[in-house]
Amino acid sequence: MSRGAKLWLSSVIALVCLQTLASTTLHGYSQVVASDLTQLVLLLSGTLALLPLIKKSYGRSRIFWVLMSLGTGFWCFYQGLWCYFEVVLRKEVPNLFAGDIVLFVHLVPMIAAMAVQPHLQQDERHTRLGSLDFIMLLIWWLYLYVIALLPWQHVNPDPNIYQHNLNVIYSVEKAVLLAGLCALWVRSSGFWKQVYANWLGCMLLYSLISYLANWAIEQKIYFTGSVYDVPLAVSMAWVTWIGLQASRATAEEKPKPGSNGHGVWVARLGMLAVLSLPLFAAWALLDRSTPESVRTFRLEVSLCAMLALGGMVFLKQHMLDLELLSLVKSSQEAFENLKRLQVQVVQSEKLASLGQLVGGAAHELNNPLTAMIGYTELLGLTTLSTEQKSLVQKMEQQLRRTRTLVSSLLSFAKQVPAEKSPIDVNALLQTAVRLRPPQHHGGFIQIQTDLGTNLPRVLGDSNQLLQVCLHITNNAVHAMSEKGGVLNVRTRSENECVVIEFTDQGAGIDKPERVFDPFYTTRPVGQGAGLGLSVCYGIIQEHKGRIACQNRPEGGAMFRIELPALSDGAARESEAMPSHPEAKAAASN
Repeated sequence: MSRGAKLWLSSVIALVCLQTLASTTLHGYSQVVASDLTQLVLLLSGTLALLPLIKKSYGRSRIFWVLMSLGTGFWCFYQGLWCYFEVVLRKEVPNLFAGDIVLFVHLVPMIAAMAVQPHLQQDERHTRLGSLDFIMLLIWWLYLYVIALLPWQHVNPDPNIYQHNLNVIYSVEKAVLLAGLCALWVRSSGFWKQVYANWLGCMLLYSLISYLANWAIEQKIYFTGSVYDVPLAVSMAWVTWIGLQASRATAEEKPKPGSNGHGVWVARLGMLAVLSLPLFAAWALLDRSTPESVRTFRLEVSLCAMLALGGMVFLKQHMLDLELLSLVKSSQEAFENLKRLQVQVVQSEKLASLGQLVGGAAHELNNPLTAMIGYTELLGLTTLSTEQKSLVQKMEQQLRRTRTLVSSLLSFAKQVPAEKSPIDVNALLQTAVRLRPPQHHGGFIQIQTDLGTNLPRVLGDSNQLLQVCLHITNNAVHAMSEKGGVLNVRTRSENECVVIEFTDQGAGIDKPERVFDPFYTTRPVGQGAGLGLSVCYGIIQEHKGRIACQNRPEGGAMFRIELPALSDGAARESEAMPSHPEAKAAASN
């Protein structure tokens, strides 16, 4: 405990000693002044000791300390009213005192604080619905105060019945608070067990001395500053000790997971409060021992309380309906995500199995294909007839086409390791545009570039990324080969990524969600094996990027590639590291 806290605690102990001294040595007005002001300062000290805990805590713990501070503040305010009458006005507090509602209400926030249960974890939904239950209980307590006390204070004044009813309902309040504190103390542990134990001891002492003080009042032996006020001052000083002791704790224990039992019981108490209103109304109507004016007042108040609590029940049901719709929507989204995940898992397994299969098959086919192409070239150098030369050329063309397919299979199976280095995406795209096939250089197909300035570099294999750009460019040009159009290539920096967009004016794609599946193609038979975009997808995934395809509303398709941008420091570090000679040559090209 810090030096300031020790000094604060010493001052509180001195005030308790002052109360003891005033109760045993002083008499008359001086005794009243010393006792009232001492208790006021003690309650003010307790309130100030609890306030720092609001700032230090968070979540449900903060709500707990806010409610406890509010209850202590009401208690202090009530003591201030007593000081105003007995110290300033120099007269006794009236029997029918309107400020008694402050004394009654000061325990309600404390009861609500017990229901918060800060030592348990609960989600936002339970907190939101539980708050409505707390408000319903608060309205019920206020309703109980109004029908029990206000008729004998304003409608048909009777000090004896008023004081009796006040003592009864205040004792019920204290019993509920003590029961809640005892239950929380048993169920908690560590830091919060100490907090609940201190509050239980404080409120138990306060309840006992209040009972004795009420008995002394009935026996006409109580007066302000009597010996009954000494243990009362101790209970008030205990609040300061609770605040200082809790502030000394370096860290609160992590809240334990809560069960739904708490929320169920709070909701049941709220419903019991609603169901009790008709019983109170029937009692008010059938109780012939009370005056007609009191029965009418209680009946009117009961109807108003029914209206208020009925509105709260309607609001709670509305919130439950909204919560149910939200849960149903979340369940549907989770189910859809699960189905998409299953499709992706199956797709990944298919790609992995296919990659292993085609990798081995491509290696076995590559050597005989190379030999066959070589023999075909040698055969073409011999003396052949025109028809034979035509057949040899067709054989060589088909063999080269087959070798291209084998190369695509090897690339799809990732048999060639990637050599990554910092790459200028704009330069790579300009190279891809220049390398498009000569037959697509006609004037009816145009390629327009909108390349962003000061783009960060990306870390990747220039040959593989060039292959991706060339393939998407050739696909777009092929899609516009009949009617012509414009291919727009755009780059920009977005969210620490370099974004590349290819948009064409072709006919679009029938199933854009399947374009990256192996062997899926929209071209006629013999014009494509359907592996190109699968290879592109694998390359982009290997570069930790994303590639997507979608049809544009105005027509045509758009391919969007996102690659992680390389920071300046990482780019300089990558350029300084030695790399494979072929990778350097590819990057320079």
